[in-house]
Formats: sequence, C-alpha cells, structure tokens
Amino acid sequence: MNNTPESAALQRPSIILGIESSCDESAAAIYGESGLMAHALHSQVALHADYGGVVPELASRDHIRKLLPLIERVRAEAGNPELTGIAYTRGPGLMGALLVGASVAAGFGMSLDVPVLGVHHMEGHLLSPLLEDEPPAFPYVALLVSGGHTLLVAVEGLGRYRLLGRSVDDAVGEAFDKTAKILDLGYPGGPALAALATSGDPAAHDFPRPMLARPGLDFSFSGLKTAVMLAVKNGERSPQADADIAASFQQAVVDTLVAKCARAIEATGMQRLVVAGGVGANQALRAALIERGARDGFSVSFPRQAFCTDNAAMIALTGYLRRSEFRRGIAGAEAVARWPLDELAPPMAEAPTADRTGTA
Repeated sequence: MNNTPESAALQRPSIILGIESSCDESAAAIYGESGLMAHALHSQVALHADYGGVVPELASRDHIRKLLPLIERVRAEAGNPELTGIAYTRGPGLMGALLVGASVAAGFGMSLDVPVLGVHHMEGHLLSPLLEDEPPAFPYVALLVSGGHTLLVAVEGLGRYRLLGRSVDDAVGEAFDKTAKILDLGYPGGPALAALATSGDPAAHDFPRPMLARPGLDFSFSGLKTAVMLAVKNGERSPQADADIAASFQQAVVDTLVAKCARAIEATGMQRLVVAGGVGANQALRAALIERGARDGFSVSFPRQAFCTDNAAMIALTGYLRRSEFRRGIAGAEAVARWPLDELAPPMAEAPTADRTGTA
C-alpha cells in the first residue's frame, strides 16, 4: 500500500480555497465536495468612483489590505477545514492586481504546505452557473458579457471551449459604462443606466443594432456608443430625455445580444444557453433571453446575481474541478495579463500528486 504523504492527501476530501483579485473586487471562497462552503467579497467601487474608472495602482494596494481578512473570514465561516489546495486567478486581468492574489496564494500554499493552482478568470465565469442547485449540463453555448469581455463560446466540457464570436471593439459592459458617463450617471455606470432605463421609452431613439445584418457571431458596440453621444449632443437634456436615451441604448444592446445568442444556438445545434458576467445581471437582458428561449425551444441559465460579477466562488469551483492538476512543491506567484481562452485544455487524468518537476 502506498502510504506516502501524497497518497494520503489524495484520500482526503478535496477542499479548495479560491482567491480572486483580477480587477476591482477582492474575494475569497471555499469549495468542497458538498459544494460551496463560504464566500466573501469586497468591492472597490467607492474607491474608484471619484476617478470614473478603475485605477490599477489603487486596486492593487486595496487587494493587499483586504485579501487576508477575507480569507480568514471564509475559513472561519466554513469551520476552519483542512485545505487540500488553493486556486487563484492567474489571468487575464490587471497585472498588479493579479500579482497580489498570486503572491497571497503562493504564500499561503507554502505556509500550509498545500498545492497551488492558477486558474483562468473567464473559465471561472463560464463555469459559474454550475454553482447553482440545478446546474446546466454540458454542452452549452455561453454568453460571457462583462466590463472587459463579450464572448460567445461553445462549452463542450470542462476545458473544451470553442470561441464562436467576440466584440471587435468595446465590450458590452464597457459600452454601458461609457454611455452612462455621457449621461453623467457616475461610476459604475452600468447599473445606474439600467435603473434609469426603467423610466424611459425604448423606442424613443432608433439606435443601430451593430453587425446584425452581417453573417457571423462577432459584436461591435463602439458605433452604438457614438450614436448615443450624437443624440445627447443634438438633443435637449432633461431627466425624461436622458431616460429615453438610456432605454433606447439598452434595448439596442439587448436586441443585439439576443439575436446573436439565438444565431449561436442554431449554428451549434445545442439546446442550452448560459449567461455569465456582470452584464448578465441586467434584468432586461434576462427577460428577453428567457422569452426568446421559450419561443425557440432552448433553455437559459444564469448564475445568481452575486456570482455574475467577479467573485471567488467561481475560482474555487474551477480549482475543485481541476484538482487533478494540483502539484505539490513551492508555487511561484505566476500571473498573466492576457491569456487566450483557447489555450486551455481538459484537466489531466487523476494521478498521484507530484512536485513541479513532475517527479512523484
């Protein structure tokens, strides 16, 4: 019988600490065989509000202050379980912010003598609906809509991702924030614009639905933002006029996203759509996708509101699902600002834990 420390570790229930620090949320979570055990998040919205956007240096400094207390909090809430691995966001994201999380993970791994794994931030989003009580089954089409990314991805299994379409310019969350800035709605602009749109007329302005007339699944939102800018410049400003612009802009975005999702479902032959990322919390988008799914015969799944934006629960889950890739030994604080999703691969088969040189 193999009684090495490595084999003993494999026999313990897997309990993974997740750490997220890719942008302006500091977060920690613990995921085990029974599911999500604890999670906590600190948002930096108030810190960056005066600047109208994320200031990378301030974000990094705040992660340094907040991550350790968040980790201690989730460990206590989970009952101080014995961790078998630490997963952190390796990329993509702001390099300084990523390095804070990577360094904390490496330090904890060394002090607790547990392996560390850097995971892909966008894979976390793609898998976040699996945190729900009734998770969608593979395969599915995923719409990832956030401040930095707008992607349509065929998710055929863990680590098996096929890019179907992406934004050729602004991400949809970025378009929301820039439009909100034009309307003087402050930061973060997306939720404020969505709230204003509820009192506006979505048919007041005939804004463009970019790239819908073209074949394919790519997106473009910069022209839509320009149309809003011209409407504000050439029109009279009033609370109702601003609400009408917000509603018309949101409707143009929703129509574009819904049409491209339906096109992706038809092209792949899949019957499930998963929506992830911060813009996935938008109620108008959710309602329109559910309606289109009911009409066209495909199901639509969303993570709960707390797991639409950046969070550590999805990072801990991804680490848990990739637990066969953990390797013992001293981990480096690895981080990458850019990390193409198509570089990922399915997890390696379960094997005895080894050090980073590959020796058992």
